[in-house]
Amino acid sequence: MPCWRQGFGRVSVGLQLTRGGEYGIRAMAYLAGRAPGEVCSLHEVGGEQSIPESFLAKIFQNLARAGLVISRRGAHGGFVLARPAEDISIADVLEAIDGPVALNICVLRPEACENCSRCGVHHVWVRAQEHMMEVLREASLADVARAIGDVRPAADRR
Repeated sequence: MPCWRQGFGRVSVGLQLTRGGEYGIRAMAYLAGRAPGEVCSLHEVGGEQSIPESFLAKIFQNLARAGLVISRRGAHGGFVLARPAEDISIADVLEAIDGPVALNICVLRPEACENCSRCGVHHVWVRAQEHMMEVLREASLADVARAIGDVRPAADRR
């Protein structure tokens, strides 16, 4: 069935990010747009980005485990980037949430594919994977925040 086929009122797509990956990038871009060191609550990020708080809490757990955000406890607690937005790539965020990003299992584990040695398209998957990861590694959270125009100091948001 083609990836562009419409069915059940929705557009079916082939390769795509997980919802967790998409939400993670949106949440991290939001943090990247805040003043350096500004702590944002789960409620604030979830509300601003239309992400369910229960799902966002799990996403932030993975991001904290990967060392991309720091969790602050207490009445004024929340989350803050663990390092400058320029130093966090989109690939870092996706891999923290979903694990290795791959177009096909054979590009990560050729031994897992019984057809890999005789597959005419394997070299295409490998090249596409390399290019995709290059783009995801080069794109920083700062780039994303700038692109959406969401970079502003805390004083400007009040």
